[in-house]
Amino acid sequence: MSETRWLTPREAEIWATYRRLCRDLRRAQDQQLQQDSGISAADYALLAPLSESADGVLRARDLGVEVDWERSRLSHQISRMEKRGLVVREACEDDARGSMVRLTVKGRETIEAAAPGHVEIVRQLFFDPLDADEMKTLGEFLGRIVATVEGNAGGRA
Repeated sequence: MSETRWLTPREAEIWATYRRLCRDLRRAQDQQLQQDSGISAADYALLAPLSESADGVLRARDLGVEVDWERSRLSHQISRMEKRGLVVREACEDDARGSMVRLTVKGRETIEAAAPGHVEIVRQLFFDPLDADEMKTLGEFLGRIVATVEGNAGGRA
């Protein structure tokens, strides 16, 4: 068994800063969506990929993969959104066990109304503090980290 590679004080500081960033960005986005559009971040998480899909329809399983949610969480969220008229479930023609999720007219209007404020808060809090060189570097760093995480998804480094 290998010896634990503890974080250095600087690494621990960077990791804590990253965790605070994730928490604070999520909180700011949640507040902005609720205040400006009356929807939750969970609503937005499902409305966005549906609005970007062909005909506003996705297979429920694919939508769950897109947002990385378990089937039960996805099903409960879709049910809540159905009650508010944002989406409807339809039978899947290819698979009787599967279902499709369709964006309604109200759902499309909701995401189109919410998107400008969402984009503005992302721009204001994430991109505006960076200059072009820093943004390029951050993109490269994030790409490398994501590739490492995805390459290690099935095991440990």
